Amino acid sequence: MGLIILLVVGGILGWLASIVMRTDAQQGIFLNIVVGIVGALLGGFLLAPLIGGGSITQGISAGTLIVSFLGALILLAIVNLVRRGSVR
Repeated sequence: MGLIILLVVGGILGWLASIVMRTDAQQGIFLNIVVGIVGALLGGFLLAPLIGGGSITQGISAGTLIVSFLGALILLAIVNLVRRGSVR
C-alpha cells in the first residue's frame, strides 16, 4: 500500500513541479512520476537536514510534501540546466 501512495504522491508532486518549471508539455505521466519520486528522495536526503522536515518515506505530512516538492523543482532545474544550458 505504501508503494502505491508513493507513486501517486510522486506523480502529483512531479506534475506540479513540471507546471512551475514550464516543462509539463514535454513530459508525460511516467516522467512526472519519476521526477516526483526522485525529487522527493533528493529533497529528503539533501533539503530535510537543512530546513527541517522529513523524507517522504517517513510518512506524509505538510513538511515532507514541501521538502519533496522543492526536491522535484531542484531536479527539474538541474535537468533543464544540463539540457539547455539555462534554467527557465
